[in-house]
Formats: sequence, C-alpha cells, structure tokens
Amino acid sequence: MKIVKKILLGIVILIVLLLVVALFVSKEYSVEREVIINKPKQEVFDYVKILKNQDQYNVWVMKDPNVKRDYKGTDGTVGFITTWDSKKSDVGKGEQEIKKVNEGERVESEVRFEKPMKGVANVFMSTDSVAANQTKVKWGMAGKNPYPMNIMNLFIPSMLGKDIQQSLGTLKSILEK
Repeated sequence: MKIVKKILLGIVILIVLLLVVALFVSKEYSVEREVIINKPKQEVFDYVKILKNQDQYNVWVMKDPNVKRDYKGTDGTVGFITTWDSKKSDVGKGEQEIKKVNEGERVESEVRFEKPMKGVANVFMSTDSVAANQTKVKWGMAGKNPYPMNIMNLFIPSMLGKDIQQSLGTLKSILEK
C-alpha cells in the first residue's frame, strides 16, 4: 500500500510541477525555417502559392494517403480553403484558408485544427531572390496555446521545425528536377 501512495504522490508532484512551469512559459509559439532553391523566384512562388501542391512536399499532408480532402474556391487566391479529415490521430481534421497573397512575395494562411485538438495557427510562405536562378523560401508558423497547454510550447519549435525543414527539402528536390 505504501508503494501505491508513493506512486500517486509522485504523479501529483509531477502534475503540480508542470502546472507551475506552465505559468512561466509563453502562450505563443513561432517557428520559421528556410531553404535555397535553384530556380527563379516567380517559378518557385507560382508553385508554393498553390495549396494543392503541398500534397507533394508537406510531411503533414503526406502522413495519410487516404485522407479525405475537399477544396473550395480558386487555389492560390484569397479565400481558397482546403479541408482534411483523417482517421489517423496524428493527421486529424481541419482546414487551411488563404488569407493574403502578396503576388510573387508571400502567401499567408490560417490553419484551423479541429481534431485531435482545437487550435489555430497562422502560416506563411515567402520567396526572396538570392540570385537570378536562386530563391530563398521561408516557411513560418505561429500560434497560441492557453494555459496549461502552453507547456507544449517548450517542444513545438523543435518538433514543427524538423517537419517544416523536411518539407522544404522535399520542395527543393521537386522544383530542382
């Protein structure tokens, strides 16, 4: 019986510790990664502004080949919405809407997660000329998590950053073929 009490006490102490730590963790997170692609800026921008193209390079989109997808509007333009619904818990359900397009420069969108947990993230992809045939693509994501879920913000930058960098590497491979 004493061992059970010690285990329960340990669990309670761990939970209290996490709740205290969460008091000091920012509720906001932000992640950005970039890659240089050996193609002209306009060609790269024309590809990344089309959300359907993410089927080819975005690691999150590619996690479930059987995901149910739907599209509303004209891809690459403000107001276009892509939705997804997956039976896989690490893919979940949600939608992404293009909110702003600065032609040739930047696409901003809002990602609304429904499952496995509700949340909203602001995402952008930007293109900058490095040389005539070289383009720097920057991909960023920012969002908020309320207390005590903000404890996850300690881990989000490294987890999301790894996936974004992998996706950018795949994007580079596709466009440089």
